[in-house]
Amino acid sequence: MRNYIEGGWRESAATETLPIVNPATGDELGRVPMSPPREVDDAVQAAARAFPGWRRTPVTERVQFLFKLKGLLEDHFQDLSRTITIECGKTLAESRGEMRRAIENVEVACGTPILIQGYNSEDIAAGIDETMVRQPLGVCAIIAPFNFPGMIPFWFLPYAVACGNTVVLKPSERVPLTMQKVMELIDSVGLPAGVVNLVNGGREAVSAILDHRMVRAVSFVGSSAVAKHVYARAAATGKRAQCQGGAKNPVVVLPDADLSAAADVIADSAFGCAGQRCLATSLAITVGDAHRPFSDAIQEKARSRVTGYGLDDGVQMGPVISADSRARIVRAIERSVAEGARALIDGRDAAIPQYRRGNFVRPTIIDGLPFSSEITSTEIFGPVLSMHHVDTIDEAISLVNSGSYGNQACLFTSSGASARKFRYEADAGNIGINIAVAAPMAFFPFSGARESFFGDLHGQGRDAIEFFTQEKVVVERWPAAWTRRF
Repeated sequence: MRNYIEGGWRESAATETLPIVNPATGDELGRVPMSPPREVDDAVQAAARAFPGWRRTPVTERVQFLFKLKGLLEDHFQDLSRTITIECGKTLAESRGEMRRAIENVEVACGTPILIQGYNSEDIAAGIDETMVRQPLGVCAIIAPFNFPGMIPFWFLPYAVACGNTVVLKPSERVPLTMQKVMELIDSVGLPAGVVNLVNGGREAVSAILDHRMVRAVSFVGSSAVAKHVYARAAATGKRAQCQGGAKNPVVVLPDADLSAAADVIADSAFGCAGQRCLATSLAITVGDAHRPFSDAIQEKARSRVTGYGLDDGVQMGPVISADSRARIVRAIERSVAEGARALIDGRDAAIPQYRRGNFVRPTIIDGLPFSSEITSTEIFGPVLSMHHVDTIDEAISLVNSGSYGNQACLFTSSGASARKFRYEADAGNIGINIAVAAPMAFFPFSGARESFFGDLHGQGRDAIEFFTQEKVVVERWPAAWTRRF
């Protein structure tokens, strides 16, 4: 893998490289360099040099590059989707959905000429006018995770560029192939050199970004522990930061819900992308008489889900990202059983005969754990669903709000009153009503609360425009006596 700096591809001088491994087959796909800090500095310096000219480029011209990029992403849609599946492990259908969301963000960012507008008032005092304008920040950095290599960089990149900033992107070292291909497309649209740069690397590269005095803003997605660290370290050097963290997403099922339909979509949420998404359902809380019929239905959905290589026909769930992740997930299931839980569906024995080196864990459903247990409160990031039962919706909402995370909470019901109560009282950034993956469209912010998000402004939509601009207020007066001099 190469770095892309100041409009050209560069071989890294890194002395350490890591293998890029197909998580389904175990095949090595390439090597990714652990770029040293000086190469991060090269990228930041290139972005800083490009910034003065780029910020002076009219916004109507800046978005023309995004229109071109949108067309190229459409043209290469299938290849990019296939690449995601090969390096990340999700099914091809899931990868296509990911790339569609990426493209939607480019489309929304093309509306920046309207979204970036300020406002003004005449005669705030006699003969004095006041105006607010939005101006770009400078060099902005994006630190992306492994689970959505095609989509998550686009929560930030097109908005930053359209607002007049320049960008340094560090993709996850586990899945750098997708962004290599995307950067080839970005290279072909003709952006001025240095407007968008890419540096491969790991922890050392992240630290270099966070400490660099010329980086003005950082966008990050990852675990809560790392998100908190990134937020604190970025703030310590005066940077803006938006840091999306982990999740332990609950879904509440009321007895008046369509339980069969609920089981369908909750299974997709819990086991889609092998549970490796920040909106995956991890906790199912049934209320009253919903317990037994929903439990039976969700077990059947888990039992029948086809696990395998995401490029193969009929596969509904792929592997987890690495052997280490698989071992960690299996240990979590083992701890649950050791604590007295029952594995209603046990996915630990998940060998796929034709892919024996793959990192497979089948769908797993755990029942009988206290809601306060470590497993119930820890993000497993795998296809593991924990079942819980209460008698009332108030008890359910209390459980929803008792955890440390606040990324998503969902309710299944046919009652409008229950739905309103839930969306009003549930303490989470993204709320689903009869929806188990409450993924916001690109023109809404991808929200989050409590330990799931650190910052004020989220990715996507208007939030992204505000994050990537600074407000400047101008108060001016032109007395007639002064103007007559000219």
